Amino acid sequence: MDNVVARLNEAKKSKGMTLKQLAETSGLSQGTVNKIMSGELKKIKADKLARLANALGVTAEQLTEQRSAAASYLGLLKVACISPQVRVGDCAFNTQQIVKSIANAAENGVKIALLPELCITGYSCGDLFFQRALRDAALTGLRDICERTKNFNTVCIVGLPLTGDDGRLYNVAAVLFGGEVLGIVPKKNLPNYNEFSEKRHFCSYDGDNTTVRVFGSDVPFGCKLLFANVLHSELRFAVEVCEDLWVANSPSISHAAAGANAVFNLSASNETVVKADYRKKMVEIQSAKSNVAYVYCSCGPSDSTSSTVFSAHNIICENGECLAESLPFDNGYAEATIDFDFLENERAHLDRTAAPKDYAVVNFRQDAGSDARVYSASPFVPQDKETRTNVCNRAMTILAYGLKKRIEHLGYPKLVIGISGGSDSTLALLVCAEALKAAHRPASDIITVTMPCFGTSERTLNNSVALCRALKTDLRRIDISAAVTQHLKDIGHDFSPDVTYENAQARERTQVLMDIANAENGLVVGTGDMSEAALGWSTFNGDQMSMYAVIASVPKTLVKAMLRNCEKSAAGELKKVLHDIIDTPVSPELLPTDSEGKIAQITENSIGPYELHDYFLFLTVRKGFAPRKVYELAKLSFAGRYDNQTILKWLRLFLKRFFTQQFKRSCTPDSVRLGSVDLSKYSLRMPSDACANVWLDELKNL
Repeated sequence: MDNVVARLNEAKKSKGMTLKQLAETSGLSQGTVNKIMSGELKKIKADKLARLANALGVTAEQLTEQRSAAASYLGLLKVACISPQVRVGDCAFNTQQIVKSIANAAENGVKIALLPELCITGYSCGDLFFQRALRDAALTGLRDICERTKNFNTVCIVGLPLTGDDGRLYNVAAVLFGGEVLGIVPKKNLPNYNEFSEKRHFCSYDGDNTTVRVFGSDVPFGCKLLFANVLHSELRFAVEVCEDLWVANSPSISHAAAGANAVFNLSASNETVVKADYRKKMVEIQSAKSNVAYVYCSCGPSDSTSSTVFSAHNIICENGECLAESLPFDNGYAEATIDFDFLENERAHLDRTAAPKDYAVVNFRQDAGSDARVYSASPFVPQDKETRTNVCNRAMTILAYGLKKRIEHLGYPKLVIGISGGSDSTLALLVCAEALKAAHRPASDIITVTMPCFGTSERTLNNSVALCRALKTDLRRIDISAAVTQHLKDIGHDFSPDVTYENAQARERTQVLMDIANAENGLVVGTGDMSEAALGWSTFNGDQMSMYAVIASVPKTLVKAMLRNCEKSAAGELKKVLHDIIDTPVSPELLPTDSEGKIAQITENSIGPYELHDYFLFLTVRKGFAPRKVYELAKLSFAGRYDNQTILKWLRLFLKRFFTQQFKRSCTPDSVRLGSVDLSKYSLRMPSDACANVWLDELKNL
């Protein structure tokens, strides 16, 4: 039951839905939805589960069965931060609560459970730490936790006071697995301000790695321990304690350089009215600049409140992105699935720091299982309305100012652009208009050329004319039918609608634009987007070529989002024509229209849905995932929208075209990089004759 609730909440988060929105979409009352999502109900009726599944775009089977969609390990690992209830100084009670909370997490598939600093004793024991009875009770509690969690497939990280072999008292983190203490990490940086005078009670440790005697065995001891799962090479983590995050020379940088791709921090950060936001930013920044997952767990309000209050503010970040958070004074539990595969890929091309030589590796053997994670089905377009608006506005500004600089450098030439009435040329034209506005130039400096031919529909032709008139550009209509007909006759073509028939039109349009630019001292602005570039869906030396490729870094899904954003702020005829352009099917319009004059050639019927291709593009290029993992994740992200065979079919086509069409990307014009995925010759260094067999072979037996 807990697993079902967890999956429901995971799917809700992926969709970006509120409880109110989920209730409205599913047709259930908000009270019922609240009870289900909070886990209050002991049993969910099948009809209610089906309605929730449908509202969230998943199947009921995915919610109730073990996550079989990821049939084998994909580099995904579920971790959790747990702030249990404590009684200050009552180690037996605290141990019981710790074991109970770890057991619940383990049942939910958590592979690494992090608990707060000094959680076995309570953080605020003060001078009681000098008492031998408390320290012995803490060790007894540690032994009990080891014994009672030894059959869990969960690494546990807990805090306690520990006397080292040198006789000094340390504030430490103990890493446990399989009934053993894998290692002990002492706190390096101790606070000594206000109510936190840890230097009064504990010693700081900044020495070499050594060992400490625990339960009759010598256990690795030191601040430079790297815990590595020998079954999965990318699962390597380090541990630090509270203040180590806040200091300028945080050990996280060294941990990452040594090979850790996750850092677990046991903390006891007190709460003030402004601290929560600052704390979260610190964790996000530390995660980003170290290219690691940073998992931060703090003690809760059940600790002593003699001079301060703790809030159980727990945060899990991955490469700067917050995956999960338990808000202050909430339930003290945060859970997320970390993509260690992604972090390993980031390290491969971002980290050039020399690895420190003084780290010791502590190996353990843990089966990571088959954890799953639902990635957004629209990775380039934020689901949150406000964020999406901000992204679209910022993207427009970046593109416009890139073009503005180019025309300033060239002495303000006129801009020449072909307008088809489709989404790409429309967005490119809007960027041109913004660039000229920023440069204090009139829109009449844009020469817009609509060039109808064999496949041009009345709808797109009318829209292209209406758009240019609304923007007050210098509109020119040039029918290229006769020119293309003569060209096809010249080369002895029989006018059958083949690739030559199609490409002749695209190349003629480019020739017209280039020659107008020569005659008018103009700059030809390209209208191809990044999704088309990924698939090579362009005519070489046709629409593939221009003098400045203004939207070459914009994926198709973002093109649509940016147009919708422009439509919101538009008025009159411009708003009307933008609405119809957005609603027009994507088509190159190179084949004759049907008997009713409607578009006969629909791009997505030939190469597949752009939303799938943009998803494949993001996970392949940005995340660096192998095809099998992309497929498994796509099944989760698009559950209920595309069946498995459809996803597999278009993924194979994407990979084949992505490799074979690199030659077009290798010789494209300048363009501005917009986001983390860019296929320009400056960003993607890929040979044009690279072989796709390794990638395609992964999908053979699926």
